Amino acid sequence: MKKLLKYIKGYRIVALFAPLFKLFEALLELLVPIVMAAIIDTGITNADKPYIYKSCLLLVVLGATGLAFSITAQYFSAKAAVGFATKVRHVMFDHMQHLSFSVIDRLGTASMITRITSDLNQVQTGVNMALRLFLRSPFIVFGAMIMAFTIDWQSALVFAVSIPILFAVVFGIILFTMPMYKRVQGALDQLLRITRDALGGARVIRAFNKQDDERTEFRTKNQEVTARQKHVGKLSALLNPVTYVIINLAIVVLIYIGALQVNGGKISQGEVVALYSYMSQILVELIKLANCIITVSKSCACANRISAVLDLQNDLERIPSAPAKTGMDFIVFDHVDLKYKNGGENALTDICFSVKKGETIGIIGGTGSGKTSLVNLIPHFYDTTGGHVYIDGVDVKALDVEQLRERIGMVMQKAVLFHGTIRENLLWGNPNATPEQLDAALTAAQATDIIKDKEKGLDTMVEQGGRNFSGGQRQRLTIARALVRNPEILILDDSASALDFATDAKLRQAIRQLPGQPTVFIVSQRTASIRHADKILVLDDGVAVGLGTHAELMDNCEVYREIYDSQFKKDGASA
Repeated sequence: MKKLLKYIKGYRIVALFAPLFKLFEALLELLVPIVMAAIIDTGITNADKPYIYKSCLLLVVLGATGLAFSITAQYFSAKAAVGFATKVRHVMFDHMQHLSFSVIDRLGTASMITRITSDLNQVQTGVNMALRLFLRSPFIVFGAMIMAFTIDWQSALVFAVSIPILFAVVFGIILFTMPMYKRVQGALDQLLRITRDALGGARVIRAFNKQDDERTEFRTKNQEVTARQKHVGKLSALLNPVTYVIINLAIVVLIYIGALQVNGGKISQGEVVALYSYMSQILVELIKLANCIITVSKSCACANRISAVLDLQNDLERIPSAPAKTGMDFIVFDHVDLKYKNGGENALTDICFSVKKGETIGIIGGTGSGKTSLVNLIPHFYDTTGGHVYIDGVDVKALDVEQLRERIGMVMQKAVLFHGTIRENLLWGNPNATPEQLDAALTAAQATDIIKDKEKGLDTMVEQGGRNFSGGQRQRLTIARALVRNPEILILDDSASALDFATDAKLRQAIRQLPGQPTVFIVSQRTASIRHADKILVLDDGVAVGLGTHAELMDNCEVYREIYDSQFKKDGASA
């Protein structure tokens, strides 16, 4: 929690005013029993109605003023808490955007979503409650005890004994339950992951009739979260009854001692009522404080989870810049190995090949052969665990990440469009693109018919994830988005899998005719999509088993020949 408090600096004055006005309200509340005692001892005893009326009016003024102070304090505390949470949310989102793929893989998308939403909302509530009650409640508790000593020290000893017992009980339960709340949030992460997977794969689940299995898994995880919450809830629920028992026992003892003191003429009846009122105030404030501490305990557990995300560092390796090596091709993979964090075996092993500027490289292999892993090394999404990747003779680890990725246009396996217009999605590639550049990119990506079919053209709204477009349309629009950048290196990671053969062929022809002649990497499982490439790299279980043209590989690479034969027997097509 301490690490996050620095983000409240911009709201210091507001955060200071909130507890300050609460203390003013608490001070007025401590005066109420004194006024009540005066009404009983002076007004009622002497039948002095004017005095009673004046004192009652004073109580109304105290109540109204206290209400004004309370409303002001709640306004300031809410403003500070919301502003603080907004700032932390911005910082978290920006930090997550700069984390490497390997860190994101380890943390998990579901966990990150939970921390930036549910956890942060809990922290916001905790800050709000702390500003309002963490000073007010102890102030009234100890203030009531001091006021009791000014009335009668013998009766006030009841306060001196009961208050430490109450604090011991409250903080004992809090310290015991705080780690449990952290485990509850961890279980909530798992539940969110299952829910997210089920919603994202709803069509697949129905296609394979796995609804019952998903319901069973969700029910199991949901019951686990429920059980954890019930367990910690039961322990937290002990606060109120235990507090009530201790306070009510103290009240019984207080009234008994007060009665003896009144009987002995040491204190008045009004003063006994005042003592009782102070004990009642302590009861109310400790209940508030207990609930506040429960909320703050949850907030601390959530704050620790948020701090854990902010503590994560981008683990991409950077090496000092060095003069570019001469005599090298444009892109060189020099004995490259790749092993994912916590992975069992290498995803890539001893990959060696080079690419000249303007060449087209096809990459093919079975599922899980390492095709995507290989192209992800070019924009330095992951670190190599062995060997080097060079661009223009410079190791990618020595290049500035942002400058490197500005040179690359990449289309991922999963075509992702964002909520907004088609134009806004295309401008991700180049925010300063002209209408002519957008049209050229759409034409090359074979996506002009998509725009023509829409009434609003480029201003057509795209739903989240591009749900209002077909798979082929999404792929063509994401390709267009990459082409708008006019990249020096173009990576198409199985990005035409939803296109028919004719559209795929037109797309490949248009890419070959692009101005500037970018170096193109085409990852595909279709031999027809890559057979005209300048070079074809064949991967099998992370190992390069073939490199050459289509004709060369048909002669000397058994894996490539098997892929080719299986596809043409299956599709009945000719290349």
